[in-house]
Amino acid sequence: MEKQIAANAKPTAPHSPKVKVRMESLSQIRKIILTLLMSGFALLMIMPFIWMISTSFKSPADVFTYPIQWIPSSLNWEHHIKVWSGADTFATYYLNSLKISLISTVGAVFLSAFAAYGFARIQFKGRETLFLIYLSMMMVPPQVLFVPKFLMFEWVGIYNTHWALILPGMFTIFGVFMLRQFFLSVPSEISEAAFIDGAGHLRIFFRLILPLAKPALATLAIIDFSWHWNDYENALVFLIDKDLYTVPLGLQNFILENNVDYNGMMAAATAGIIPMIIIFLVGQHYIIQGVAGSAVKG
Repeated sequence: MEKQIAANAKPTAPHSPKVKVRMESLSQIRKIILTLLMSGFALLMIMPFIWMISTSFKSPADVFTYPIQWIPSSLNWEHHIKVWSGADTFATYYLNSLKISLISTVGAVFLSAFAAYGFARIQFKGRETLFLIYLSMMMVPPQVLFVPKFLMFEWVGIYNTHWALILPGMFTIFGVFMLRQFFLSVPSEISEAAFIDGAGHLRIFFRLILPLAKPALATLAIIDFSWHWNDYENALVFLIDKDLYTVPLGLQNFILENNVDYNGMMAAATAGIIPMIIIFLVGQHYIIQGVAGSAVKG
């Protein structure tokens, strides 16, 4: 009976060329539909930014024209000149924000990498418990710390200075967590081989781990820089003098002083977002390059 069933059974024939072509066509159609949907969502997300830039070059009479005039008939540079000139120039706010953001980002990336290496590679008693306690601090809202930080900064003497934003900004729990997870993904055999060759933790950290962590470091730098550049609450609480204002405070001050100047507001907002676009474009290149290199190495 089994031999008869085996004899009657026909071998499965491979897919015919027509079926393969049809499957490839369906796959291409799915890709085209997905690309169109994602392009539509991207266009919806970018439209407010396009309107903001377009409005900054329009005359006041053309701001609320309908239908929307995406490309101004004539470029009006008056509002951008107003933002970058005068008593409250955005150049001062830019320099303050760059100073705070760059120093805080460099410090945060360096210190986070050091702490993450300790939690990932150095064995010591209570390491996991200490890391969980450290990680639990992410649940504390930053607004709860405003009063203790205010009292401490007043006592130390850094209130109403940029150090009140720079020093706390050098410590980020998220950065330690992200880099620790990346360091754990690096094969431990690399460190063990270096230990056998006589290398210490510092040499392994600087010569082996950090070069492999370029994509993670670039990602943390972009995220941390954007946090500090857009930080409004800390600057509002710990800075008083106008000469110390950052871009978010300067933008808010400009809006309060020119509450009906929509063109000027859009010009100021455009000026404030340009560094973020540049940082993202430059950092994205390094992230893609690092991830691609890691994928090739397996």
